[in-house]
Amino acid sequence: MERGYSIAEARNHLAALIHDAEAGSPVRITRRGRPVAVLLSHSQYERLTGRPQRFWEALEAFRATVAPEDLEGGAEVFEDVRDRAGGRDVAL
Repeated sequence: MERGYSIAEARNHLAALIHDAEAGSPVRITRRGRPVAVLLSHSQYERLTGRPQRFWEALEAFRATVAPEDLEGGAEVFEDVRDRAGGRDVAL
């Protein structure tokens, strides 16, 4: 947020300010030079107020957007992560 807009300015330019907010630039609204509100996109609002993702949900969302081949080191970075040895003896 680089610049604040007074309530009067915001009222006169509401359509443009909403467009800016939709584009990802939150808009600060001021009264007598002091910040009183912020106009932001609905997706930003949902992200801030929505239910926090559980780890597995966040991991699945990450996996849906990033291919292992695109990561630094490529997919082979994960080849030795899992120990494929037989395991250990456990007394039951």
